[in-house]
Amino acid sequence: MARRKLSHDGTLVLDSEGLSKLLGDDESVVALVAEARRRGMEAVVCALTVIEAVHARIDKARLGWVLSGLRVLPVGEEEAKAASALLMGAGLHGHKYAIDAAVAATALKQRHPVVVLTSDVDDMTKLCGDRVRLVAV
Repeated sequence: MARRKLSHDGTLVLDSEGLSKLLGDDESVVALVAEARRRGMEAVVCALTVIEAVHARIDKARLGWVLSGLRVLPVGEEEAKAASALLMGAGLHGHKYAIDAAVAATALKQRHPVVVLTSDVDDMTKLCGDRVRLVAV
């Protein structure tokens, strides 16, 4: 399955569901991340995604271990402005779509080709258009 969805080099971006499934040892997401690494892709996550995915039942040791294998990308002023522009361009409101917009802005800045593991293909399509490849998880 993973071989048909991933390129060589580039970047794999996980949204909240992608990170949650990786934390939960979901077989398909673990396989996709492993295949991406074998193909030379860098696996990244937006810092806001970490906040969104964490809850009281998370195993802190597992979280630390999983995050040690990902590059956690900060969200500063530049990223906030880029996310705001994406929201405005898509006609979406930040109250509901702020983190999706930050993930989209993060994805668009990464080394191409970019693949985003997401549970929200529709919203990410509105934000990213065809500039990234979306894989539903």
